[in-house]
Amino acid sequence: MFLLRNFSLTQLASKRPNQNILPPLRGLSTSGIHNETEANIIEGEARQRQEREIEKYRFTRRANEPFYKVPGREPKQVSADEAVTVVKSGDNVFVQGVAATPTPLLEALCRWGKKANLKKVRLHHIHTEGPLPHLKPEYEGIFRDNSLFMGANVREAVNAGKADYTPVFLSEIPSLFRLGAIPLDVAFVQTTPPDNHGYVSLGTSVDCTRAALEMAKHKVAIVNPRMPYTFGDSFVHVSQLDYIVQDEWELPELYAKPPNSVQDRIGQLIAANLVEDGACLQMGIGAIPNAVLSKLKNHKDLGVHTEMFSDGLIDLVECGAVTNSKKVINPGRIVSGFLLGTRKLYDFVDRNPLITMQDIAFTNNPVVIAKNSRVTAINSAIEVDLTGQVISDSIGTKLYSGVGGQVDFIRGASLSEGGKPIIALPSTTSSGNSRIVNFAHPGGGVVTTRAHVYYVVTEWGICELHGKNLRERALSLISIAHPDHREALEKAAFERGLLSQ
Repeated sequence: MFLLRNFSLTQLASKRPNQNILPPLRGLSTSGIHNETEANIIEGEARQRQEREIEKYRFTRRANEPFYKVPGREPKQVSADEAVTVVKSGDNVFVQGVAATPTPLLEALCRWGKKANLKKVRLHHIHTEGPLPHLKPEYEGIFRDNSLFMGANVREAVNAGKADYTPVFLSEIPSLFRLGAIPLDVAFVQTTPPDNHGYVSLGTSVDCTRAALEMAKHKVAIVNPRMPYTFGDSFVHVSQLDYIVQDEWELPELYAKPPNSVQDRIGQLIAANLVEDGACLQMGIGAIPNAVLSKLKNHKDLGVHTEMFSDGLIDLVECGAVTNSKKVINPGRIVSGFLLGTRKLYDFVDRNPLITMQDIAFTNNPVVIAKNSRVTAINSAIEVDLTGQVISDSIGTKLYSGVGGQVDFIRGASLSEGGKPIIALPSTTSSGNSRIVNFAHPGGGVVTTRAHVYYVVTEWGICELHGKNLRERALSLISIAHPDHREALEKAAFERGLLSQ
């Protein structure tokens, strides 16, 4: 019996065919071997078995890779109602998300679920846009929704126990599929029409979709000519798909509200004090990221490596502030995993070689992120306690969004030369309660730990927590809390023992 040691099959399969890739055989039994010739024969047979295993792995990886053309194979062109009949009771179904949410397939699946009397079909996804018909009470017992990152359309169902949420770093979602923690039976995706070479593009959402297509037994694509054709790791050959549904509808759009005075002040503080010329940016969706972007038009040679972006980036590209010229990874390119915005954004990225869409196992990998210098990661929070713990995925026990990519980029930025991991939030809620708190609300989810946090920004200032002890942190955070709450926070810190006379 031979054992593979020191090398994984992944490492072995990645070597060139003419390389000597085989490690020494260990664990090979020598009992009963009487001469060197016999030992050589046994070792040779073991090596042949090892080579067959490696070649089998190579073939499996090639077969699963959705970029490759499968000779002689074509997808069936069917209606949405026909395509969804591939789903059986107990199946795990991946649903592409964000602007690429394949709504017509979900509507057809609901019809099929009732007609076929399906039971316990689980639907897995990150943030989806638009209504999710399978969450209606009439489909209870037929479908069960599982969010890997939540949007507003599932929040009520999750908090009512009618749907599920899986806490996971965004960078690790693809591995849930690739390593079988969530074994996928069916993948529902939305793509562009095929090009002259038979390739469709995943458009606005490569994220974890590519991993789902690698691992799903059945692949269903709804082809929408309104989907922008993006470059990068977004290509899938049509021969890899089982069913194609032709349809056309407008993608969901997200219109950003103008930042209010508080958000505008936070954006100004970050842009003026924490974003350097040549910085590599990561930002999310929302008023504060948009406020920051609006203040960066006079910066030079900014780069972008992010999990997602929206319309706010377009002006920075067009005015020349974003050039990506200082980046080490993908120089000259904006790197993202998914995007959501208006039609203006979708037209901007369509066949635009400046944009490269990538798997989030790459975009959100802290090691990859750290290879760029001056990574400036701007993320939000629900509240921050006086020791620096960042609560981001829930309001008390009420789940709000998810872990997402915050820790991926906080860690990546902290490892980047000259990097700045930033948590930005208004000092108070809309009802006037402090978001700098003594203790997190009971049940609040700590996403970024007190050991990971560096900069915290409110409209009242910037505090740097890295390297500070708990007493120093409490004083620093109180100084950027709203003035109406500082006295109470100081008193609470004394009572807690963080401060003393």
